[in-house]
Amino acid sequence: MSSWRSLLLRIGDKSPEYGAAGDFKDHIETCFGAIRRELDHSQTEILEFLLACAEQLPHKIPLYGTLIGLINLENEDFVKKLVDKTRTKFQDALNSGDCNGVRILMRLMTVMMCSKVLQLSSLVGIFDTFLSSAATIVDEEKGNPLWQPCADFYITCILSCLPWGGAELVEQVPEEIERLMVSVEAYLSIRRRDSDTGLFFFEKDDANERGSGDKDFVEDLYDRIQALSSNGWKVESVPRPHLSFEAQLVAGKSHEFGTVSCLNIPSPPSVPSGISNGKQKHEAELKYPQRIHRLNIFPPSKTEDLQPIDRFVMEEYLLDVLLFFNGCRKECASFMVGLPVPFRYEYLMAETIFSQLLMLPQPPFKPIYYTLVIIDLCKALPGAFPAVVAGAVRALFEKIADLDMECRTRLILWFSHHLSNFQFIWPWEEWAYVLDLPKWAPQRVFVQEVLEREVRLSYWDKVKQSVENAAGLEELLPPKGGPNLTLGADGTENNENVLSGELNNMVKGKAPVREIISWIDESVLPNNGLEVTLRVVVQTLLNIGSKSFTHLITVLERYGQVFAKLCPDQDKQVMLIAEVGSFWKSNTQMTAIAIDRMMGYRLVSNLAIVRWVFSLENIEQFHTSDRPWEVLRNAVSKTYNRISDLRKEILSLKRNILSAEEAAKQAKEELDAAESKLTLVDGEPVLGENPARLNRLKSQAAKAKEEVVSLQESFEAKEALLVRAIEENEALFLMLYKSFSNVLVERLPEGSKARSLHELKAAEVDVMAVDPQEPSTMELDNENQQPQNSQSNGGKKSGAYNVGEKEQWCITTLGYVKAFSRQYAAEIWPHIEKLDAEVLTEEAPPLFRSAVYSGLRRPINEA
Repeated sequence: MSSWRSLLLRIGDKSPEYGAAGDFKDHIETCFGAIRRELDHSQTEILEFLLACAEQLPHKIPLYGTLIGLINLENEDFVKKLVDKTRTKFQDALNSGDCNGVRILMRLMTVMMCSKVLQLSSLVGIFDTFLSSAATIVDEEKGNPLWQPCADFYITCILSCLPWGGAELVEQVPEEIERLMVSVEAYLSIRRRDSDTGLFFFEKDDANERGSGDKDFVEDLYDRIQALSSNGWKVESVPRPHLSFEAQLVAGKSHEFGTVSCLNIPSPPSVPSGISNGKQKHEAELKYPQRIHRLNIFPPSKTEDLQPIDRFVMEEYLLDVLLFFNGCRKECASFMVGLPVPFRYEYLMAETIFSQLLMLPQPPFKPIYYTLVIIDLCKALPGAFPAVVAGAVRALFEKIADLDMECRTRLILWFSHHLSNFQFIWPWEEWAYVLDLPKWAPQRVFVQEVLEREVRLSYWDKVKQSVENAAGLEELLPPKGGPNLTLGADGTENNENVLSGELNNMVKGKAPVREIISWIDESVLPNNGLEVTLRVVVQTLLNIGSKSFTHLITVLERYGQVFAKLCPDQDKQVMLIAEVGSFWKSNTQMTAIAIDRMMGYRLVSNLAIVRWVFSLENIEQFHTSDRPWEVLRNAVSKTYNRISDLRKEILSLKRNILSAEEAAKQAKEELDAAESKLTLVDGEPVLGENPARLNRLKSQAAKAKEEVVSLQESFEAKEALLVRAIEENEALFLMLYKSFSNVLVERLPEGSKARSLHELKAAEVDVMAVDPQEPSTMELDNENQQPQNSQSNGGKKSGAYNVGEKEQWCITTLGYVKAFSRQYAAEIWPHIEKLDAEVLTEEAPPLFRSAVYSGLRRPINEA
């Protein structure tokens, strides 16, 4: 990498490129000197790279803005091109709905205004454009309030610029900033305040208890900006290097940015209804998601030195680093620990990462990314960050009973993986008291599931050794042992053993699958019946494949036709899955993998898996084990992935068809042109070019046409598969929700009349051991709606878990209803009319309907 590139990239960092230079001013001067020398013969490269650095290292934007200001003094034309390029990128980001691009470029424009590169009126003009568009969107008559997430995004962009440029705006145009704040306040007064209960990290017993004073993210940011204004626009977390060069920068020419236009939003549904409005609102929320749902894990004393606006700025820094270094974990950790702020922020960094890891409906990136970043941060800050992470785990564990089921699952997966990278060391004796809790207590289940996941990542004896200081926890380890082979388990030689031996010999002798199927059809099935035949075949073949995952996959690939022939319909497939579950009852991981691969090979259907999950044996485990839920999650996820993959393939085919049609058109034009030419043959004029070239062009045109036809046939085939997949998806969700409704009708107390979790928990509880005056162990802000005094989780203070087993079963099941509804909302909304007609009827339990509506972010009053 050339020196000027290295200097641009590493500006503000402690790096060899800058030697002993410590402050930002020295860095900017050094970098400016290198850029100035290269500007004449590398202008285009510098422009592109400088903008790329500003976009992908946005926490350094104040440094890049000052650098651009200094370049503006030397080369106005270059900076004019840079401003024009920024405008083009900004308009493209608006047109494509690139929220991150819009937000970061607005920050860059604000900083360029501070460095006298951009006219102040241009920035105010963009603010006015966003304000006008936001106000129009939420206007009932002129706009479409269903797209309020878009309007909120515009307002958030305006407010988020002010920590970087508010002081300059107040100094130069105080009346404009005052008008701006009044306009934002007016917008906040007319926007709808929708409840986002489906996205809260924590459950609250009664949605009606939520105070009207609770603020959402936009209102909270407005309050922070107001506090910043009262504080004289002083922000510790935002460097202001342009002040060191202010005397020079004022001599530069400020450039005009030009006008921009916001994207037109869709019109309201032609026939407004709860369903049509809900679908469009969901589309808007997907396109303009809220960037962070704040999770305050630690008590305020850990971050009390921070001003309200500094927390917001730090979150912006951390989220930007996570965004642009996704896939580069070590660089991500390195930048996260070296942000340009004068205070420590380990606790805030942990809260921000955990808020992303646990974000609903899904984290911005795969959970494994956050896991690796946390590991690297623990290694980068060994004296501080591991203790902070441990404190976060303890705090979340204390509130685990209130944590959303999806968040709980992610926390289990993260924690087990994290411990596996640190030799499984944890003070388990702190949690030994969970053994005294009932088997359904969330804290006990959490410890049990973490240990089970650890065994998957290591081996049983290693995990047992890690809990030696809390020896009783060995009781919560999964069973040690392999498959549950019941054939000949009593040591006697019976008919099943004989049949199993014969089948085993046939497999070892590499008998063809047809021969095995014929043997089953002629010698086994007629004489022993389906149940015995299925048990013999499943246990024998799975035992052969029990040595490893590879052996299992090989068996399923080679002998899948045997299972398919034995179990052609749904009822028999349920029996097949039950046999698989029985064979691997001591190994949840192998159960999940075997069933998942069987579905992948089309040996069992997703409907059969749902029926098996809701069989009596599994229903009894809903509140004490993740085993049935893991199988169900895999089945729904695989169904969704099939549809997602088909949509991607169809999109790719559409692009290929357009390219092929263009190529065919060009080939045809070349052929027509060649055929229309007059050429001399033996001195006589003949229509057409040289025959050899003409034949070649004809061949090319024919091939191009064949390519178009072939692609169109593939496109039609994929569309047919997609239609079939969507029908399967509809059938899956109908069966899933009918199953949920049926089991909840059977088990909800008081004739299914409970309308809140509070009523449900109190249904059969004699004493609620909660002191209303006792402060919460972990305080969360209003945005998260976390109860300050929640139901006791069986912690050290109470020594007991006061929710009955029946109620806990219902609470857990309802939690998963909401989790599935939320995660697959985009696939559920197209089928909502049918779900409303067949499942979400007046007869369905109110709590069940509320859970579905909450997951879909539908107004609860429709339930």
